[in-house]
Amino acid sequence: MLVHKAYKYRIYPSESQQQLIGQMFGCCRFVFNYFLSLWNARYEETGNGLSYNACATQLPALKGEHEWLKAVDSIALQSAVRHVADSFDRFFNRQNRQPRFKSRKNPVQSYTTRQTNGNIAVNGNQLKLPKLGWIRFAASRPLEGRILSATVRRNAAGKFFVAIVCEVDVQPLPQANKTVGIDLGLKEFAVCSDGFRVENPRAFRRYERKLAMWQRRMARRTKDGANWKKAKRQVALIYEKMAHVRHDFLHKLTTKLVRENQTIHIEGLRVENMLQSPRLAKSIADASWSEFRRQITYKSEWYGRQLKVADSFAPTSQTCHVCGHVHPEVKNLSVRKWTCPVCQTLHDRDENAAHNIEQMAV
Repeated sequence: MLVHKAYKYRIYPSESQQQLIGQMFGCCRFVFNYFLSLWNARYEETGNGLSYNACATQLPALKGEHEWLKAVDSIALQSAVRHVADSFDRFFNRQNRQPRFKSRKNPVQSYTTRQTNGNIAVNGNQLKLPKLGWIRFAASRPLEGRILSATVRRNAAGKFFVAIVCEVDVQPLPQANKTVGIDLGLKEFAVCSDGFRVENPRAFRRYERKLAMWQRRMARRTKDGANWKKAKRQVALIYEKMAHVRHDFLHKLTTKLVRENQTIHIEGLRVENMLQSPRLAKSIADASWSEFRRQITYKSEWYGRQLKVADSFAPTSQTCHVCGHVHPEVKNLSVRKWTCPVCQTLHDRDENAAHNIEQMAV
């Protein structure tokens, strides 16, 4: 099966290349904001927006008015126009909020370019990008498939990365004779119906005190001063470390589950609604249940596994998986073990929920 797979690498541009990248960020940001303004104005006047083609045909005239736009990658400018159209498509499909103007003050900046006539290439630990030439990068894993596009990004800590999207032929895994139900939680990240338990890494909690210390230091220093910028970078580095811990954990777990099980059953959690809880919101956000579901969904599709989802409102914790009796007292989260009053089976709350998810998921 042909899929689009992204390979992310850290790049080490020279000072001159960093200046060119910064110029590319600024030009793409200008083009995005320009056409976003046109789109909003047209929508207020007529009730209809602009298509990608309507915007793209105006791009040459805009480059004629602003000569400095000709110094950067033309394909990156076209991609910025495409991003305006795509962002409104997602907005009207209720996938994200209304597009907003990009700010140069945002520490995270990026631009995207497409593969054309070999303008993106890899040779050992050297990466070729349009207008930038060859850049040294950390070749942490081999690039596979046909290169489609590349996105250059500078994160809040000032590091540069490139995400190369390739068209890869992914082969399904051999058939497995095992199924599993997975109950997600906070104390233990996952409890499976086969008895497998996974501890929650608590990435945010692990670095919370260190983060608070640097945030206090940043708050006490003069904004935009040298010491304030140093403290801000330390805050960004801590957040980056949290993200790395979380993503490493989730990728290893989802890959293990997909390799070992033919059918995977999970619960359709409404995470956005659950984040409204003032007591549990921080822990729920730290657990990244939505990212877990995203990863296990696309990996199941890639490798020929079946993913089934149980209804959000199914009483998986309260139902005895042996006889089917619903015990309402188990609604209390402090009840970790309980005995079914009908069949007298002693249940562990999470393992029982995992068995019910395996039975109820469709």
